[in-house]
Amino acid sequence: MKDDKIDLIQKLLRKNELKAVENDEQAMHAILEKKISENINTLHEGRLTVGQKVSDKVADWAGSWAFIISFVAILIAWIVINGIFLASGAFDPYPFILLNLILSCVAALQAPIIMMSQNRQDAKDRLRSENDYKVNLKAEIILEDLHKKIDTLLINQNDLKKQIAELKKNGKQNNG
Repeated sequence: MKDDKIDLIQKLLRKNELKAVENDEQAMHAILEKKISENINTLHEGRLTVGQKVSDKVADWAGSWAFIISFVAILIAWIVINGIFLASGAFDPYPFILLNLILSCVAALQAPIIMMSQNRQDAKDRLRSENDYKVNLKAEIILEDLHKKIDTLLINQNDLKKQIAELKKNGKQNNG
């Protein structure tokens, strides 16, 4: 059981600094002194390349109402200009083949950029989950230790009550 606790604590600390631990108290001090939680946002953002940051910005913008409204406005303007005003000399007459080509290119570029951003978000979520697991594991170990200490205190308290009761009983017999 002691080895299990040491293994769990070593997982939390990411080091082999507990090999020389002689008792549970030393292990608990080691885990209490070590900060387990990390700011995942700072940790993750520090690893991003310029291209990854750009793809995140593009994904943020492409998923916004500003992009959707501006894109719909451009499409309507394109259709109105080519379909109505320049009907006889339109640079992209109906059925708007050039517009379809541009939309296909935008979709072909936008999809992988958004997927790259989602993959990074997934990696960030995995880091966050790992961090949550470590924090929960530390809390569980500490609670287990506190529970054992409270149990020990209750046992000692009951023993003291019995001793006091015996002393009172012996005192009454000696006096009476």
